[in-house]
Amino acid sequence: MKEGDLIPPFRLQNQNGEWVEMEDYIGKKGLVLFFYPKDHTPGCTKEARGFNEQYDEFRQLGVELFGISGDDYQTHKSFCKKNGLSFPLLSDKGNKIRKAWKVPASLLGFIPGRVSYIIDRSGRIRKIINSQLDPHRHIEESLATVKMLKEKGEV
Repeated sequence: MKEGDLIPPFRLQNQNGEWVEMEDYIGKKGLVLFFYPKDHTPGCTKEARGFNEQYDEFRQLGVELFGISGDDYQTHKSFCKKNGLSFPLLSDKGNKIRKAWKVPASLLGFIPGRVSYIIDRSGRIRKIINSQLDPHRHIEESLATVKMLKEKGEV
């Protein structure tokens, strides 16, 4: 996936085992989807907590936020509980969505990449943030992009 592409429909289970369909959001809300390597790791915990601190602002701007990793939904549930996360985490078991979107791996190649996609209300990817080592960059740039899209009436 690259900037300008429309996201394909997909569905994944959230941390409660419920199915979440991206099609339900297209035409209604913007999205921030952030792919991260693994629950309960230092960088991913920092990123998830950072997004959680801004979650209310994302929602006030008309955007829904989802974290996505290959962990199962039970692991997501414990990660949410331990870190007080308010937003949904989606389980990409087998990394099928990650592979279909060609989310780049880390520089070392064996760690799943940390990549965020900012998607407008029409389902078009407007910005991609790829930074394995700077989780806060994802939050700052996502929020700045969403604010810009809000000003244009695109989220």
